[in-house]
Amino acid sequence: MNFDPNKLETPCYIVDEALLIKNLEILKSVIKRTGCKILLAQKAFSMYSLYPLIGQYLHGTAASGLHEARLGREEMGGEVHIHSPVYRRGDFDEILGICDYIVFNSFNEWQKYRQKAMVANRPLKFGIRINPEFSTQTNPLYDPCAQGSRLGTTLKNFRPDLLDGISGIHFHTLCEQNSDALAATLEAVEAKFGQYLHGMEWINFGGGHYITRDDYDIDTLVACITRFQQKYGLEVYLEPGEAVALDAGFLVASVVEIAESGKTKNAFLDASAACHIPEILAFRYRVDALGAGVGGEKAHNYTLVAPTCLSGDVFGEYSFDEPLKINDRIIFTDSATYTMVKNNTFNGVRLPDIAIARQNGEIEVVKRFGYEDFKSRL
Repeated sequence: MNFDPNKLETPCYIVDEALLIKNLEILKSVIKRTGCKILLAQKAFSMYSLYPLIGQYLHGTAASGLHEARLGREEMGGEVHIHSPVYRRGDFDEILGICDYIVFNSFNEWQKYRQKAMVANRPLKFGIRINPEFSTQTNPLYDPCAQGSRLGTTLKNFRPDLLDGISGIHFHTLCEQNSDALAATLEAVEAKFGQYLHGMEWINFGGGHYITRDDYDIDTLVACITRFQQKYGLEVYLEPGEAVALDAGFLVASVVEIAESGKTKNAFLDASAACHIPEILAFRYRVDALGAGVGGEKAHNYTLVAPTCLSGDVFGEYSFDEPLKINDRIIFTDSATYTMVKNNTFNGVRLPDIAIARQNGEIEVVKRFGYEDFKSRL
């Protein structure tokens, strides 16, 4: 961690540039070993002040809709890919002018827009998202291959008679997984759709690859990419989101009050789980805090709570070596992805500052929010 948290106004999201570069170097090593292309999935991380740096390592951005596509084009450049379960008719003309690769979720969507897409006045490539109906995870909330999924075209609904103009296949089935899950998924993809791969130019393995996690098996990933390149002559794309900024970002909060409720010591923070890391409540997700243990692990136990009216707006139970004091900083780890892109202003709670800890030790605050940001959303 290359910054002094006591120099920050809180709450504040801060990304450590050195840690981000460490991740980018790992991704770049995969590119060098295989010749694949890697895109930033903006749905996880859209901190565009860092796009110029990320663009030095990756090939471009992946978008889930018009606004993300525009952000990628304006702030990073490179290739802009887009996939959405459906495209809004009023957006599609602008998408044609921004994106380089457009992936359709179904052949119905392709038929709806094919004529307009094929006469666009710039070179574009079009793909179909497939659903191999092969689950490698147990939580249906994260599983695009769950029964009844709306994401991707199953083999039953695949239309080889409508492939004219389609040059690529896209799938996205993983979530925070290792390369063994990818290898198994590729076997399912080949079993169901292999007959169509020889006629394609490119394939996108989607996101959910935890490439920068310490235990990730990069050799297996490289083998998967190389096999598809050699067997089918395909250009291979990956579009990780979390792996780009994994463990590189923090949410820094301050203790503003300490109060007892029965046997519980509540440490009130100036940050909110519901507003600033919504996945804590949505998915019962625990975020680690530097120097803290789980409840009962260390000598002094606290429930870290938020200043909102929502009774369940709680970060969780944490323990510390020393008693907490007013103005102590709590530093939540791995808080770059799915935070800034999902946060909200419930109760009028101020959004955290956004900052970068530069490699030279300087802290650059790139965004500060206030009342007008709350008001302008309503």
